[in-house]
Amino acid sequence: MNPIIKNRKALAVYIFVWLFVIILHTTILFNVFNFDFKFAITDSLIFNIIYSTLALSYWYSIKYISLENFSMLKILTNHITAAVISSIVWVIGGSWILSKIFNYNDNYTNFLFSSLVWRFFLGILFYAVVISIFYLMLYYENFQKKMLKEAELKGLVKEAELKSLKYQINPHFIFNSLNSISALTIIQPELAQEMTIKLSNFLRKTLSRNDDQLQTLKEELDNAKLYLDIEKIRFDDKLIYTENFEEQCINVKVPSMILQPLFENAIKYGLHESINSVNIIFTCKKENDYIKITLENNFDEDAVVKKGEGIGLANIKNRLKKIYGQTNLLKIEKQNGTFKATIYIPNKGDENEKQV
Repeated sequence: MNPIIKNRKALAVYIFVWLFVIILHTTILFNVFNFDFKFAITDSLIFNIIYSTLALSYWYSIKYISLENFSMLKILTNHITAAVISSIVWVIGGSWILSKIFNYNDNYTNFLFSSLVWRFFLGILFYAVVISIFYLMLYYENFQKKMLKEAELKGLVKEAELKSLKYQINPHFIFNSLNSISALTIIQPELAQEMTIKLSNFLRKTLSRNDDQLQTLKEELDNAKLYLDIEKIRFDDKLIYTENFEEQCINVKVPSMILQPLFENAIKYGLHESINSVNIIFTCKKENDYIKITLENNFDEDAVVKKGEGIGLANIKNRLKKIYGQTNLLKIEKQNGTFKATIYIPNKGDENEKQV
């Protein structure tokens, strides 16, 4: 559809421009050629209304004669031909109407027919101006469509990358849990049953939220506690968990499964590599424009640490970067037998939820 007709603002501008041309045309005939105002305004209205109506059809010619599908020579040839034809139609049509209206005034009709040449070239100029504007509008329209398509593609790529990162959550604890269940079925079948139920609940809740990139901190913690309950069955009193957070942290939106790698990391390096118990301390509080989430655990500095796959902390950093567009939202500290991971969540109301 013609962009001028379908857009009220564009149509208003188009009408305003032609009103200006009508006033200028009238002023020249009235002041320079000394015609009565009646002749001047009628001449101006007839010619400019005809051309302004004719010019709207030029949009369809540039949609056909596109810059992408034709050579420059063919484009110029087609437009020159169209400019000449439209200008001839314009001049003949306007002159015929005015000659019928003012056939009683020889002075004006003589001027009318003697002005056909410069009116013809004026029509060529009008054509060039209108076509140039339409090409700019077409370029802008295509540019907007391209930008929209690129934004949609980036959104799809971002969503795919986020899901890929989310699905990289370390599954080793599942295998370890199954091995523990297998051993407990012989010596402590009641614990094996309890562990199986908790593992089932954990997997059900985790898999049911696979498509959700954000959830409240309470939901995230509830899911993490299911994981901790499973590990407590395996490690009994060696696993000690405490939490301390401000009330306003409960409903803040965080990336789902963002805490899981931290808990896995704490248990892997705090319990698996040590004979001592591990204290996992979870804290959350508001700090400036961020919600500060900290997970801290002790570890044995003298224990031999097995090299892991290295995707846990990198996973968290990459997800935070893609969701919030910042690279400084994860801080790691490791000293004096204590490992501390801090996540900063931008605290901007519902804006976080709109980003994903």
